[in-house]
Amino acid sequence: MCDFNNLSDSEKAHYHTLLLTCANNYGGVNFFLQLIHALRSATKEPLCTPHQDFLFEFGNIRWGKTIFNDKVQLIEKIRNEKRSNLLIDKEGKEYKRILNLIRTLSPITFSVRPNFRDDGEGFDFKVFETVDETTVKLNPIFEAMFFCSEATVKKIVTYRVKD
Repeated sequence: MCDFNNLSDSEKAHYHTLLLTCANNYGGVNFFLQLIHALRSATKEPLCTPHQDFLFEFGNIRWGKTIFNDKVQLIEKIRNEKRSNLLIDKEGKEYKRILNLIRTLSPITFSVRPNFRDDGEGFDFKVFETVDETTVKLNPIFEAMFFCSEATVKKIVTYRVKD
Protein backbone atom coordinates (compact mmCIF):
# COMPACT_ATOMS: atom_id res chain seq x y z
CA MET A 1 0.00 0.00 0.00
CA CYS A 2 2.85 2.39 0.73
CA ASP A 3 3.86 2.14 -2.93
CA PHE A 4 0.70 4.02 -3.89
CA ASN A 5 1.78 5.05 -7.41
CA ASN A 6 2.07 1.41 -8.52
CA LEU A 7 -1.41 0.40 -7.40
CA SER A 8 -4.38 -0.06 -9.73
CA ASP A 9 -7.10 2.59 -9.79
CA SER A 10 -9.49 0.30 -7.89
CA GLU A 11 -6.89 -0.33 -5.16
CA LYS A 12 -6.17 3.40 -4.93
CA ALA A 13 -9.89 4.12 -4.57
CA HIS A 14 -10.26 1.40 -1.91
CA TYR A 15 -7.39 2.73 0.21
CA HIS A 16 -8.58 6.30 -0.29
CA THR A 17 -12.05 5.43 0.99
CA LEU A 18 -10.63 3.47 3.91
CA LEU A 19 -8.27 6.22 5.12
CA LEU A 20 -10.71 9.04 4.37
CA THR A 21 -13.27 7.33 6.61
CA CYS A 22 -10.66 7.15 9.38
CA ALA A 23 -9.72 10.80 8.84
CA ASN A 24 -13.35 11.93 8.96
CA ASN A 25 -13.90 9.98 12.18
CA TYR A 26 -10.85 11.68 13.67
CA GLY A 27 -11.87 15.26 12.92
CA GLY A 28 -10.93 15.66 9.28
CA VAL A 29 -8.03 15.21 6.92
CA ASN A 30 -5.91 17.96 8.51
CA PHE A 31 -6.11 16.48 12.03
CA PHE A 32 -5.40 13.03 10.62
CA LEU A 33 -2.34 14.25 8.71
CA GLN A 34 -1.12 16.09 11.81
CA LEU A 35 -1.39 12.82 13.72
CA ILE A 36 0.65 11.04 11.04
CA HIS A 37 3.24 13.83 11.22
CA ALA A 38 3.43 13.53 15.00
CA LEU A 39 3.95 9.76 14.72
CA ARG A 40 6.78 10.23 12.21
CA SER A 41 8.37 13.01 14.29
CA ALA A 42 8.47 10.95 17.48
CA THR A 43 11.97 10.48 18.83
CA LYS A 44 11.35 6.83 19.73
CA GLU A 45 9.41 4.18 17.84
CA PRO A 46 5.78 4.91 18.87
CA LEU A 47 4.82 1.23 18.76
CA CYS A 48 7.45 0.32 21.36
CA THR A 49 6.38 2.69 24.12
CA PRO A 50 6.05 0.91 27.47
CA HIS A 51 2.79 2.73 28.24
CA GLN A 52 1.00 1.33 25.15
CA ASP A 53 -0.12 4.75 24.01
CA PHE A 54 0.84 7.71 21.89
CA LEU A 55 -0.40 11.05 23.15
CA PHE A 56 -0.72 13.91 20.72
CA GLU A 57 -1.91 17.51 20.86
CA PHE A 58 -5.21 16.66 19.15
CA GLY A 59 -5.80 13.14 20.42
CA ASN A 60 -4.25 9.80 21.26
CA ILE A 61 -3.70 6.24 20.16
CA ARG A 62 -3.96 3.46 22.73
CA TRP A 63 -3.41 -0.27 22.58
CA GLY A 64 -3.43 -2.94 25.24
CA LYS A 65 -0.11 -4.73 24.99
CA THR A 66 3.55 -3.81 24.85
CA ILE A 67 5.07 -4.38 21.43
CA PHE A 68 8.78 -5.12 21.45
CA ASN A 69 11.23 -3.77 18.90
CA ASP A 70 12.00 -7.22 17.43
CA LYS A 71 8.32 -7.53 16.41
CA VAL A 72 8.38 -4.10 14.76
CA GLN A 73 11.56 -5.02 12.88
CA LEU A 74 10.00 -8.28 11.68
CA ILE A 75 6.93 -6.39 10.41
CA GLU A 76 9.24 -3.98 8.59
CA LYS A 77 11.14 -6.89 7.04
CA ILE A 78 7.90 -8.55 5.90
CA ARG A 79 6.66 -5.26 4.45
CA ASN A 80 9.88 -4.81 2.49
CA GLU A 81 9.39 -8.25 0.93
CA LYS A 82 5.99 -7.00 -0.36
CA ARG A 83 4.17 -10.23 0.29
CA SER A 84 0.41 -10.16 0.12
CA ASN A 85 0.12 -13.15 2.48
CA LEU A 86 2.22 -13.04 5.63
CA LEU A 87 1.95 -16.77 6.24
CA ILE A 88 4.67 -18.34 4.19
CA ASP A 89 5.22 -22.01 3.48
CA LYS A 90 5.40 -24.06 6.70
CA GLU A 91 8.79 -25.34 5.62
CA GLY A 92 10.10 -21.78 5.34
CA LYS A 93 12.87 -20.60 7.62
CA GLU A 94 10.88 -17.67 9.04
CA TYR A 95 7.54 -19.47 9.43
CA LYS A 96 7.71 -19.91 13.22
CA ARG A 97 8.78 -16.31 13.83
CA ILE A 98 6.01 -14.95 11.62
CA LEU A 99 3.39 -17.24 13.16
CA ASN A 100 4.52 -16.11 16.63
CA LEU A 101 4.28 -12.47 15.48
CA ILE A 102 0.73 -13.01 14.23
CA ARG A 103 -0.35 -14.84 17.40
CA THR A 104 1.19 -12.14 19.59
CA LEU A 105 -0.16 -9.07 17.80
CA SER A 106 -3.53 -10.31 16.48
CA PRO A 107 -5.45 -9.68 19.72
CA ILE A 108 -4.28 -6.05 19.92
CA THR A 109 -6.78 -3.35 18.97
CA PHE A 110 -5.55 0.19 18.40
CA SER A 111 -7.99 2.93 19.42
CA VAL A 112 -7.50 6.37 17.89
CA ARG A 113 -9.49 9.11 19.59
CA PRO A 114 -9.54 12.90 19.16
CA ASN A 115 -9.30 15.04 22.31
CA PHE A 116 -12.72 16.57 21.75
CA ARG A 117 -15.80 14.45 21.07
CA ASP A 118 -17.09 17.15 18.68
CA ASP A 119 -14.19 16.38 16.32
CA GLY A 120 -15.37 12.81 15.80
CA GLU A 121 -15.76 9.46 17.46
CA GLY A 122 -12.35 8.17 16.40
CA PHE A 123 -11.69 4.72 14.99
CA ASP A 124 -10.25 1.34 15.91
CA PHE A 125 -8.11 -1.07 13.92
CA LYS A 126 -6.14 -4.28 14.29
CA VAL A 127 -2.62 -5.10 13.10
CA PHE A 128 -3.69 -7.89 10.74
CA GLU A 129 -6.61 -8.83 8.52
CA THR A 130 -7.32 -12.55 8.57
CA VAL A 131 -8.79 -13.62 5.25
CA ASP A 132 -8.90 -17.33 6.04
CA GLU A 133 -6.97 -19.94 7.98
CA THR A 134 -3.93 -19.74 5.70
CA THR A 135 -4.08 -16.09 4.61
CA VAL A 136 -3.18 -13.19 6.87
CA LYS A 137 -2.50 -9.68 5.58
CA LEU A 138 -1.15 -6.53 7.19
CA ASN A 139 -4.04 -4.15 7.89
CA PRO A 140 -3.71 -1.13 5.54
CA ILE A 141 -4.77 1.27 8.31
CA PHE A 142 -2.02 -0.06 10.59
CA GLU A 143 0.48 0.18 7.74
CA ALA A 144 -0.54 3.76 6.93
CA MET A 145 -0.49 4.86 10.56
CA PHE A 146 2.92 3.49 11.45
CA PHE A 147 4.93 2.71 8.31
CA CYS A 148 3.96 4.71 5.20
CA SER A 149 5.57 8.10 4.65
CA GLU A 150 3.63 11.27 5.37
CA ALA A 151 3.65 12.11 1.66
CA THR A 152 2.13 8.75 0.76
CA VAL A 153 -0.64 9.04 3.37
CA LYS A 154 -1.39 12.53 2.10
CA LYS A 155 -1.58 11.20 -1.49
CA ILE A 156 -3.98 8.49 -0.37
CA VAL A 157 -6.40 10.72 1.54
CA THR A 158 -6.37 13.44 -1.15
CA TYR A 159 -6.63 11.02 -4.09
CA ARG A 160 -9.36 11.91 -6.59
CA VAL A 161 -11.36 8.83 -7.46
CA LYS A 162 -11.79 8.50 -11.23
CA ASP A 163 -15.35 8.03 -12.45
